[in-house]
Amino acid sequence: MSTAEYAEIFAEVKVILGRFVDASKKIDEETELINDLDLDSLRVMEIVQEVEDTFDISFPLNELSSIRTVKDFVLQVQQEIKA
Repeated sequence: MSTAEYAEIFAEVKVILGRFVDASKKIDEETELINDLDLDSLRVMEIVQEVEDTFDISFPLNELSSIRTVKDFVLQVQQEIKA
């Protein structure tokens, strides 16, 4: 995928995350999903489901443990789109 496609995925993921967190929370590539956005496991699963629906992918749940930041999440989405 090209950089532009990464940017498009990041923009969409940021919009999705924005629906689940307080509007005052800053969301950028280095934002940590749990520590910075205060997401619990239920919220994370809801976000994953929405991302799967948006990008028409199936997210491997065993990969969630390695995802800390928004960038990690976007890169995983990008990888699943390529697959």
